[in-house]
Formats: sequence, structure tokens, C-alpha cells
Amino acid sequence: MVDFAAMADDLSRILSADLEDEADLVVEGTLRPRTLDEYIGQREVKANLSVLLAAARGRGEAADHVLLYGPPGLGKTTLATIIARELGVNVKYASGPAIERAGDLAAILTSLEERDVLFIDEIHRLNRAVEEILYPAMEDYALDVMIGKGPSARSLRLNLKPFTLVGATTRAGRISSPLRDRFGATYRLDFYTEPELAAIVDRSATILGVSIEAAATNAIARRGRGTPRIVNRLLKRVRDHAQVHGDGNVDEATATAAMRAMEIDDEGLDSTDRKLLAAIVQKFASGPVGVAALAAVLSEEVETIEDVYEPFLLRLAFIDRTPQGRIATDLARAHLSGLGYEIPPPRGSDPGSPGLWDLPAAPDVPETGDA
Repeated sequence: MVDFAAMADDLSRILSADLEDEADLVVEGTLRPRTLDEYIGQREVKANLSVLLAAARGRGEAADHVLLYGPPGLGKTTLATIIARELGVNVKYASGPAIERAGDLAAILTSLEERDVLFIDEIHRLNRAVEEILYPAMEDYALDVMIGKGPSARSLRLNLKPFTLVGATTRAGRISSPLRDRFGATYRLDFYTEPELAAIVDRSATILGVSIEAAATNAIARRGRGTPRIVNRLLKRVRDHAQVHGDGNVDEATATAAMRAMEIDDEGLDSTDRKLLAAIVQKFASGPVGVAALAAVLSEEVETIEDVYEPFLLRLAFIDRTPQGRIATDLARAHLSGLGYEIPPPRGSDPGSPGLWDLPAAPDVPETGDA
């Protein structure tokens, strides 16, 4: 039986690529591709990775350390698992915030077998003391340990078995230069196209045993924000809706009705996205408005607006970032108007008033003649 109470709790940010409960993790694990051939999208990354991994297998060596960066939900953890499978070795998972002490990382490194893969998610959040342990480990497969304290302290170097570190981050700019330079290969994961998302929906539907029509597949892909994790989550919610309100088959009408029940519109915006746009348009006359003022109106943190809400709205060209603040574009105003929102005239719409980017006229200076 479908738990609608739990579903209602998720509706506020069902389109968040970071939202992962235990049920999501279990189902997502079954939907993840296991080989590079099964992996859909990221063609350039796949091509470069296949060469790197084939060369490492041919030499019988550990592959170069790999850094994966990009927005959440694009498949960084999946690629780390595929790297280990392609190399025929084990993979160990860790998270930057969870490795609190240098001893924690040392214990992980010494437990690795030869050519194993160590995956560290959110690697930009490693603290400095832990990060410094990684430097000799990545370069020389060695671990420097301090024994004793004070004047009698001495350094002991322990040899590690060759391994491959796969680091993942959504904030590549926050990784220190010394750590970034020690990765032999760095790949950026980009948002997926709608055809790629449609292929992912079809593949996931086959695994889940869901009968879905092509039009419904495209409807889900169109609202997927370019993120596989989101389309897989939408597919599961649509499947539940079809099971409860229909015969289990997913057609376009069923998919559209399910997403309307989740307050997801045709452009893939949820209620929180629309609240942000409406705040700019209605409360601040389409802007410009500072992000701190928006955060106060929405009762959100500034970083949440910048990292979670704005990227997709910027991709849709619904908002612009300017030196003066955020501006809602004509596309955003037209979208809200089509949904029935009241749209006041934008700031500076009076024909007699200067435009937003017009420079103030220079003051008249009376000419002075020579005495």
C-alpha cells in the first residue's frame, strides 16, 4: 500500500537532486548501471574513462586517481562503482565530512587491497589535517605516521598497496590546489539532454517492471531537470499513482496527472521554485533584488537559494544575476502569468523612466568663457 503521508512530506522538494531517503537509496541501487556500456550519457567522460581503465588493466596496475565534479544526482557515485567493476577490484565508500580524524583515513587506507578503489564523496569537505595524509598516499602510496610527542617524536613511513582514489565533489573550486593537482584525471559531469533522460526512464521502467508509453517517458524526461536521480524518483511516484488510480500502466495522462498532484508544472518547476519567482515578480517588481532579501522573504538560507533553487532557474533563463541583484526575465513573467499569477508591471516599465541599464545623464555644466 502506498504511504501517501510519507509522499506528502517529500512534495516540497521532490525535484531536489540531494533528496535521498533510505527507500530512494535502495531503489536507486537497483537502477544504477553496472558497466560503462550500460551507462547512459556523459559520452566524452565515458570515452576517456574507457581508455584510462583499459590501459590500467593491460598493465596490471592501479588506475590513475580520478576526480569527478558536477551538480548532484548526475552519477558520480555510479561511475566510481563502475570504475571498480571495470578494473575487477573492490570499492570502499567514504564521505569527506565523515572522516573526522587523520587516524580514520589511515585505517581506511591500510585496509585497501592492491589496486582497490577508494571513493570519497564530498571530498572538498575533508579537513586540512586529513587532507595532508592523502598527499603522500596518492603520490607515493605511503603513509607518514608520527610516533610520540614533543622532542622525542619521530616520523614513520608505512608503505601502502597501490590503489585508485576516486573523489567526487559538487564544489570543485573548494578543493585545494595541492589536492587537485594529485589527481591524474579530472572529469566534469554535465546535465543530461531530454533524449538521454528518456532513455534512462525507459531503462529504469524495464528494471522496475513498469509498462510506460513513449509520451509518458518524454513527459517525465522533460521535467527531470537534466538529472537522472530526479527522473528515477519521478518515475517511482508516477508508478505509484498509476497503481492506485489506474491499472498500473503509465500513459501520458497518468504521468501528467501524477506530476500535477506533486505540484510540478510543465517546465519542471515545483512549488518552491514558483514561490521564489513569484517573490521576485510580485514583491520586488521583477527585480533587481538582493539574494539576502529573497532569503528573508522565503525563510531560507542564502546558500540554499544559490545552490539549490537558482541553478535550474538560470538554465531556463527565468532569472538573471546582475550586479544589482536578481531579475525575473520576461520568460519567467510569461510562465507565471500562464499559471494564473498576478503579474504587476516590472520596475522601470514607465516609458518615461530610465531603463535598468541606462546610465544617468551627465549634469549640464554651463560654459565659461575666458575672462
